[in-house]
Amino acid sequence: MSGSGPRADRQTALRRGRFSEYAAALFLILKGYRIAAFRYRTKLGEIDIIARKGDLAIFVEVKARRDERGAVDAVSYAAQKRIRDASDLWLARQPANHLLSQRYDIVAVLPGRLPRHFPNAF
Repeated sequence: MSGSGPRADRQTALRRGRFSEYAAALFLILKGYRIAAFRYRTKLGEIDIIARKGDLAIFVEVKARRDERGAVDAVSYAAQKRIRDASDLWLARQPANHLLSQRYDIVAVLPGRLPRHFPNAF
């Protein structure tokens, strides 16, 4: 019974998530952002994308959903806290981190459409 069941569903979800993260990163690059880190993992949590534009560090959560509202609503308070905690660790490791401003964004990857960027989402 290959190709069905929870394991296959998980593999499909992981592939969709990776594709969405790459699509979001490309979209941000086209908007003039530089990708500083991709799938940044810490003991406190993971950040899908860390982008830079000048002295601004942007911590981006990527959500693949059918609609924008579903993507934004999918970033729970607990997820926001994990991202903020992980971003504190990333910032602490940056030279001249006191010069950086920070922002938390969401990029919604929607079927058949360009990604939608929500700056300062949380």
